Amino acid sequence: MSFRRDQSLGYLVNFLARLFARRLDRRLEALGAQVGQFATLLVLWERDGLTQTELAQLVAVEQPTMANTLARMERDGLIRREVDPADRRRSLIYLTDPARALEGPMTAAATEVLADAAEGLSPAEVETARRLITRMIANLQRA
Repeated sequence: MSFRRDQSLGYLVNFLARLFARRLDRRLEALGAQVGQFATLLVLWERDGLTQTELAQLVAVEQPTMANTLARMERDGLIRREVDPADRRRSLIYLTDPARALEGPMTAAATEVLADAAEGLSPAEVETARRLITRMIANLQRA
């Protein structure tokens, strides 16, 4: 029995994610942001003042990847680091005003890309896909 990529849900979900990221990256470039920063920004827009470790866990990336992402974001003026008053050995990550100003345009770009991807699907189909993918993510996070 051969493995067919067009029959593999894992392959298709990964391929969809790459296409989505590529399309979103083109839209974010015009805003001076990168798709690799988007997940970190989404977390920080929800809750500012997290540690690098907390961000890495919430974004589900390795520490070195998060360190590189944060270094670029700091260089680009999107975040600032402050010493944690509860533990002076660690830093807390905060958004800058320019990063806060990107929330509307970046989420609008993501919404447009999602609309392109969901063209021809009913709202119920989109919700079913979202719900199923969310359950699959939870399954893999538990494993």
